[in-house]
Amino acid sequence: MIEISERAQQHFLRLLSQQGTEGLSIRVRVTAPGTPAADCELEFCEPHELTGSEWTVVCTGFDFHIEGDSAPWLEGATIDYEPNQTGGQLNIRAPKIKGELPGMDAGLVERVRYVLDAEVNPRIAAHGGRVSLLEIDANGAVLLQFGGGCHGCGMVDVTLKNGVEKTLRERVPEITEVRDATDHAGGNNPYYRKKEGESAMG
Repeated sequence: MIEISERAQQHFLRLLSQQGTEGLSIRVRVTAPGTPAADCELEFCEPHELTGSEWTVVCTGFDFHIEGDSAPWLEGATIDYEPNQTGGQLNIRAPKIKGELPGMDAGLVERVRYVLDAEVNPRIAAHGGRVSLLEIDANGAVLLQFGGGCHGCGMVDVTLKNGVEKTLRERVPEITEVRDATDHAGGNNPYYRKKEGESAMG
């Protein structure tokens, strides 16, 4: 169901031992499952807080619980811990958590919005940016508005062509082109002021 790497288990065990509470375990739940806003929340859990509906993964030295309602969304999920200079980062990959891309029977607008919310915006959020859909014309041309750190950014053309447009056209093949309708001259806090640096979708 959910695969927890050896490094992640050791990380959880360290965190649990620092709490000094007997019988403490880790519990995961999915918030807003099946939507582009879906996310995983991890928490410490004492024995009396368990409801009995959880799925339990027995790890080395502790139990890892999956909230019952969240279990189907975490099918095939993996948890890993990657050490780095500042300590490390916990990576949870849950391919089913956001649900499925709306099918071909869904409207073009709905499908484009889903891709923007589920794939594009989480990636450019690292640069403080976001993209919203303004319109799709009769020829399948998509008009986008960039905001946040992408507004006025010197690298926005690269982000648009190599990241946003590429992702949208792969996911929604009916799109003929993607255009940026933003007035970048008025950007208050661009991530890159000149054409330097790297794309937010890099």
